[in-house]
Amino acid sequence: MIDFVNVTKSYGKNICALKETNLHIDRGEFIYLIGKSGAGKTSIFKLLTREIEPTKGKILFDGYDISNIRKSKVCYYRRNFGTIFQDYRLLEDKTVFDNVAFALEVTGESSSVIEKKTLAALNLVKLKNRKNNYPNELSGGEQQRVAIARAIVGFPPVLIADEPTGNLDPANAEIIMEILFKICSMGTTIIMSTHDKGIVNNSRARVIALKNGSIIHDDYAGRYANDI
Repeated sequence: MIDFVNVTKSYGKNICALKETNLHIDRGEFIYLIGKSGAGKTSIFKLLTREIEPTKGKILFDGYDISNIRKSKVCYYRRNFGTIFQDYRLLEDKTVFDNVAFALEVTGESSSVIEKKTLAALNLVKLKNRKNNYPNELSGGEQQRVAIARAIVGFPPVLIADEPTGNLDPANAEIIMEILFKICSMGTTIIMSTHDKGIVNNSRARVIALKNGSIIHDDYAGRYANDI
């Protein structure tokens, strides 16, 4: 589904974020990206969504070189991805329902389709009964679940989760992980960055460890690398 082929990303002459990276990700995989800040995790996310382009190499999505996508069509390509952030990024003046529905409104969906898909997404994250609440009326864990619903409401094939449990206590982090694995079981590919060793070691998913722009481990047994 996703292939990085000898991808290098440099910023100027002195900063190399990724070095000749080769990576294959199958449809429906759950993958952890781990590594210290500056290791290359964010660059992988930005390259995949074509916020930036590789200095060398190519990135294939379903066999198609994404560098060949015209600029006018990049916004359509990005509909293949939902994104969850550490800091939720909800609209404080909109209800839970409207925060999730907004992701569909910008794509021009009909009101009936928006309502159906929004309620389905909220039901998946177990927040249908909170649809009329505002973000400031929710706990941090609930806000992150709204953010997940917003990210998956359009049923994208890939979900990027950038430190989604970083601001949560262990109990809420566990709920978030249960939801993410449920989404993955429905066929969505999930790529999640994290520094949480406990979450990684308890999940037994594929772990890709980055150090100084290079992949140093690609572990299908789900162990957190200690040498990053």
